[in-house]
Amino acid sequence: MNTNNHDRFIGQTLYSSDNEKVGKIGQVYLDDDTDRPEFLTVNTGLFGMNESFVPAADAEVNGDGVRVPFTKDQIKDAPNVDVDSGHLDQSEEQRLYSHYGMTYTERTSDSGLPAEGTTATTGTTDTFTGEGHDTSGPNTDEAMTRSEERLDVGTTSQEAGRARLRKYVTTEQETVTVPVKKERAVLETEPITEANRDEATSGPDISEEEHEVVLTEERPVVGKTAEPVERVKLGTETVTDEETVTEEVRKEHIEAEGDVDDRRGNL
Repeated sequence: MNTNNHDRFIGQTLYSSDNEKVGKIGQVYLDDDTDRPEFLTVNTGLFGMNESFVPAADAEVNGDGVRVPFTKDQIKDAPNVDVDSGHLDQSEEQRLYSHYGMTYTERTSDSGLPAEGTTATTGTTDTFTGEGHDTSGPNTDEAMTRSEERLDVGTTSQEAGRARLRKYVTTEQETVTVPVKKERAVLETEPITEANRDEATSGPDISEEEHEVVLTEERPVVGKTAEPVERVKLGTETVTDEETVTEEVRKEHIEAEGDVDDRRGNL
């Protein structure tokens, strides 16, 4: 590592050995004798209120942050160390190295650690402590915003079908009774009287004769006349039905870690 610029660590995102984002680097603790970085502090926990110590000897700096060969849980569970003094004594360093599976003598040999211990240094970019620290992005205030999706349901018109008016002709049998008149011959006799004697005796006394009478009768005559009876037309009307719509929505939930008195309602 380049030991000439310690401020380049401060404010960088620290990643664990399994490539998980741990938090922002807040301070760099230097060897009192060699001025080399010995420990990095990273803000962890809810709102970044906890500060964990991580050995800096094997830290690798790349474009998106700093990586260390330790897991996220191992870093979060590191022993609590008083950072107010800005200095670590040998007993605190030994506790930290032991937690990370490193021997204190090995670190003394690697770093040239003197008996005095290490001293913290902070750069002008160290703004990652206190309320509102966000371990996964930029700083905000002391609160998180919880969002959720809601359904915006409306309607749209589309063609559902068509209706057509068609006229066609059918043939039916219709029976009507019609009165008709018919003539028939009636044979009548009348006595010879003074009034009709001349007509009765105008011909020969004895002769052969034929008389003919024409008979007539009425026959039904059928005619057809087309006449309008009704008008039929197509119209539309609107009826209202109900349909149920089911869709998935996403909701954010916020939970707290550690000793927190949850005074919220149910989310």
